[in-house]
Amino acid sequence: MSQRVQKPLLILQTGQAPEPIRALHGNFPQMFIRQGNIDSQQAVIIDLQAGERPLPPSHYAGAVITGSRSMVTEHLEWSEYAADWIRQAMLSNLPMFGACYGHQLMSYALGGKVDFHPQGIEVGTEEIELLPAADNDPLVSSLPARFSANLIHLQTVLQPPACATVLAKSAHDPHQILRYGPNAISTQFHPEFSAAVMRTYLPWLDQQASDDSVDYYGKLENVSETPRSQGLLLAFIASVEKQRALAG
Repeated sequence: MSQRVQKPLLILQTGQAPEPIRALHGNFPQMFIRQGNIDSQQAVIIDLQAGERPLPPSHYAGAVITGSRSMVTEHLEWSEYAADWIRQAMLSNLPMFGACYGHQLMSYALGGKVDFHPQGIEVGTEEIELLPAADNDPLVSSLPARFSANLIHLQTVLQPPACATVLAKSAHDPHQILRYGPNAISTQFHPEFSAAVMRTYLPWLDQQASDDSVDYYGKLENVSETPRSQGLLLAFIASVEKQRALAG
């Protein structure tokens, strides 16, 4: 009897990391593979901006949706395609994890409102605070009430979709973790960013800045590893692996 072929984990790549970051740390999918302890032999990367398109959700064990330098409000063709794919995936209860752009895209796809944050960029290693709704969440409830996470975002979820539960906030952003159903969750912060990635990003951001309203070099002092943030990604990947094992 032939052994059943296991479904792969889909990494839905929505953008490219800047060249200086890629040169040292790899692209966004590689960051997820490294920080999520993902078996690269059990994962497939689909680069949406390069014109690649995923198979229907039923072909995958789960999906991770990466960050991007694009904006959800640009309504780019590949992004709108991905939003429709997310809606299909929700109907089939596919496990999904979105980060930053992936977080905003999931929220937008499911009826939320995304736009530029009124207070501008949130960047650096910042504190995340769990909300009471997190107490019974299968992934988030194991986190401490407050933990550190790495962030870079200009746009944000201004209004979560009706199906979403807000599980965490930061001083800057009230929608840091959203739960959309038993298998779908997203974070505004970057669990895939190590301290080394953040330390490379901040000087690059300083070079790109059109004004001096943000002290990017000053934020370097507070950069740290974020094991609790990373732990949420690890817990999601472990849950996908468990479901895949049960499916045979």
